[in-house]
Amino acid sequence: MQNDALQTSFTNVLMQWNKTHNKRTMPWKGEKDPYKIWLSEVMLQQTRVEQGWPYFSRFIEHFPTIIHLANAKDEAVFKLWEGLGYYSRCRNLLFTARYIAFELGGQFPHTYDELIKLKGVGPYSAAAIASFAYNLPYAVVDGNVYRVIARYLGINEPTDTNIGKKLFSEFANQLINRKQPGTYNQAIMDFGATICKPALPLCASCPLQHTCKALKAGVVHQLPVKLKSIQRKNRWMYYFVFTHQKKIGILQRSNKDIWQDLHEFYLVESNNMITWNAQSIKQWVKDQLNIIEFDIAKISAMRKQQLTHQQINGQFIHIAIDKIPEALQGLKWVNHQQISQLAFPRFITAYFEEEG
Repeated sequence: MQNDALQTSFTNVLMQWNKTHNKRTMPWKGEKDPYKIWLSEVMLQQTRVEQGWPYFSRFIEHFPTIIHLANAKDEAVFKLWEGLGYYSRCRNLLFTARYIAFELGGQFPHTYDELIKLKGVGPYSAAAIASFAYNLPYAVVDGNVYRVIARYLGINEPTDTNIGKKLFSEFANQLINRKQPGTYNQAIMDFGATICKPALPLCASCPLQHTCKALKAGVVHQLPVKLKSIQRKNRWMYYFVFTHQKKIGILQRSNKDIWQDLHEFYLVESNNMITWNAQSIKQWVKDQLNIIEFDIAKISAMRKQQLTHQQINGQFIHIAIDKIPEALQGLKWVNHQQISQLAFPRFITAYFEEEG
């Protein structure tokens, strides 16, 4: 897909969503001061926004400029950092603050190439500072961005390989709005945090739903792929068994993971246990599939299977639907006889054998 097409089908829609629907607030949002942007980026490495927010506010109160931070005693800075963890970030923070204050005359670097040379500043932080403070067209690529791009373009390449990182970086820089790179970068991160969420994305209300390849193929919850995540000791896999006119929707696993090439039902995988009941299922089906009328036929008990290096935990949720929504068009709809001729993981076949 060429840059012009990407701009039309993705970037413009995202920018419009940001303008009319993005209500996410953060104290550093819209900030142009490179010191405050840099401080927020350092704090948010390995830290959730909700946790870093009060620390950022306290730091700005105590050290309103980089000169104040550079002149502070180590002990005072570390005390204020207390509880955030990953203290190497704090040491790098002090080192860089003093370098800028005393070696660069208090002036933050103005280019990406200069920013990335700063201690504790990597490609993501350099792109964030460059775009937010100086309106330079460098795309940020964090977990939210990986997820949005992987799903929208249907990319199966793992994000934590050198090939994957290069590929996603190239797409991210194709998609960026070059006139408003800072606004775009914040928009795509906010979109990933509030709409294209990891476990329970709001696909039914997503403005990109009609051109999202993962949604069309029914593999939203399988993307993005991470090789390291495949080695998890505990995995929570929830199978939605959708039935329509005596046919069941299935998929074939294509990722380089357990059960590759075997068949399965619509999968919602999570890093943590999800409690499914009638209320949460109805909310999920509405948000994900835009279906209001349906029947929950059964919610199975929690099941487990121990593999060599990981334990599978999961449930089967049976749902009868009157019509097939766009989000499930990518499923293959087969009858019971056809299912018996296809290969499924033991986790699935054991359940149906017990159920009869």
